[in-house]
Amino acid sequence: MAKMLRNRVTEGEPSGALRACAYLRVSTGRQAESDLSIPDQRKQVAAFCANKGWSLLSEYVEPGASAMDDNRAEFQRMVERATDDDHPFDVIVVHSFSRFFRDAFGLEMYIRRLAKAGVRLVSITQELGDDPAQVMMRQVIALFDEYQSKENAKHVLRAMNENARQGFYNGSPVPLGYRTEETEKRGTKVKKKLVVDPAEAETIRLIFRLYSHGDGQSGALGLKRVVSWLNERGYRTRKGARFGVATVHTILTNSVYIGEWVFNKRESRTQREKPVDQWITVEVPPIIDRAQFDAVQATLKAHNPRVTAPRVVTGPVLLTGLATCASCDGAMTMRTGTSKSGKVHKYYACSTCFRKGKTACKGRSVRMDTLDDLVVEQLSARLFTTERLTAILAAAFSRRAEKAVEVDRRVVSLQREVTDAADKLKRLYRMVEDDIADLDDILKDRIASLKGDRERAQAALDRIQAQTAPPTEIPLAAIEQFGRTMRENIRNGEIPFRKSYLRAVIDRIEVGDNSIRIIGDSATLEQVIAGKTVPEAGVRSFERKWRSLGESNPCFSLERAAS
Repeated sequence: MAKMLRNRVTEGEPSGALRACAYLRVSTGRQAESDLSIPDQRKQVAAFCANKGWSLLSEYVEPGASAMDDNRAEFQRMVERATDDDHPFDVIVVHSFSRFFRDAFGLEMYIRRLAKAGVRLVSITQELGDDPAQVMMRQVIALFDEYQSKENAKHVLRAMNENARQGFYNGSPVPLGYRTEETEKRGTKVKKKLVVDPAEAETIRLIFRLYSHGDGQSGALGLKRVVSWLNERGYRTRKGARFGVATVHTILTNSVYIGEWVFNKRESRTQREKPVDQWITVEVPPIIDRAQFDAVQATLKAHNPRVTAPRVVTGPVLLTGLATCASCDGAMTMRTGTSKSGKVHKYYACSTCFRKGKTACKGRSVRMDTLDDLVVEQLSARLFTTERLTAILAAAFSRRAEKAVEVDRRVVSLQREVTDAADKLKRLYRMVEDDIADLDDILKDRIASLKGDRERAQAALDRIQAQTAPPTEIPLAAIEQFGRTMRENIRNGEIPFRKSYLRAVIDRIEVGDNSIRIIGDSATLEQVIAGKTVPEAGVRSFERKWRSLGESNPCFSLERAAS
């Protein structure tokens, strides 16, 4: 009997107690929230089925989903149910074909899939049969629906682009560290801009600081260690979830934190990146300064496994990943050669010359044992001495003292904000107690606003005080102990062990024809001395600080080493 009814529907016969389900959809969440379109569709579909004498068995509601593709949970659930072996439905009823699909090809594909299961799609406002002329009309309607949808999307995007050009926020998820604030109203449209959230902004600054410099007890932290550090100390995202590697990486690479929010960067459906000339950059209040942000991007790029291979960190060659050619900046890698006596010698040679020939770089090679011994000896004699380390740390302490003054100013500002908000609240409470003012809705809103200001300022103050340690001098005994430890550990032990100590304080070693330059970072050096530990291999800084001037780390000659 059910099969006969399905055949009758397919042939377009209007009568019969058919089993129907309704599919109701609106395109945006805003339409769903207004709660008008869905109830109206439901009412009209129910009346249509009642007029036909059909049994409306169920409905599938899709609030805030586009019909340009089939990436819709309720839609897929309905289609799967309609094509089950027990054939629960004879017809699917929609208000119009555009509610089902706004893509002409997709509409026809799903109509044919349902037809194979004996299910027909019926539009209550566009009743069409199955003869060729009406099928063609349905396809024309679908083409117009698709065209209209794309035209609407084009106009909406144009309006959003102009909104972004004027500096207003378009309503995507707000980045951590910011909140939206209403700035003006145009008719019924409320315009909003991004402003800094003081409490969350401190978390953003902390993440950048941990990745750039560490927590003051170790060197710069890698992504995973930053995530562990935050989660172990109870830091959470805005939604209360724990931080993850992807979340922290997104924060570290988001240009919004240097005051550049980029709109229209990717396709909304495919997430493909659009051409740069279509991007719209909106100025917002910065949280991180550009120099720190650029340094973080350079470090992230260098730590990418596709850029820095694991063998650079754990391989058996002491200066792999550190030694570079002074002419082309290419890596100096190990090569072997055999003398006339049959003895095999190992060399550091320019990889650019080896791979691309002398037209790319004239090339140079140095015996491995010669360069290894030279670097170790010069570091021991010129860097890891008490006098040199003391001079380097003195300059670092001076910079830290300057930063501490800036932090103190910020603490004073936050304390003033907390005090001002508390005083205003006290005055309002006193006015209510003395019957000078009534506790009406306006006064309640003002009290709530002041409480929010006080809590945000207090949270930022607590966090900055907990995370900021005053600059402290490192005892001379600790400096002497560090120098002895480093001189011993870069000379003795397994290669990976010695390499980790070298990489803790060295950024690169530039190998020239007559000189070698050893370049490192005084901030990392200071942290290693203070913590009495070597940072984990693979996490290093690229700022050339303890050789900022030519005379601060005099070049030494290979000829001198050979003599």
